[in-house]
Amino acid sequence: MEFTADQLIQYSGTDPSKPIYVAIKGRVFDVTTGKSFYGPGGSYAMFAGKDASRALAKMSKNDEDVSPSLDGLTEKEMGVLDDWEKKFEAKYPIVGRVIS
Repeated sequence: MEFTADQLIQYSGTDPSKPIYVAIKGRVFDVTTGKSFYGPGGSYAMFAGKDASRALAKMSKNDEDVSPSLDGLTEKEMGVLDDWEKKFEAKYPIVGRVIS
């Protein structure tokens, strides 16, 4: 499936009838099984329904970092993002990609 950013936000966990999705580097993962983390009130709820690449790379929960932009990230931050991506790949199914 392909999602625009506006479509992806509908999968933020606020509608209990829909799954919860988080994107990393444009790939959308179904993180519904981790809803205690990504659902409303969860530690990582700010990532739900969004591409959280920049925030994960920077190990940040700041709203301004929850973005697909990789501009200006250091080599170390890109390595951190790659590690997150591997964890997601091992744990959650990929359901699509984000298109602009």
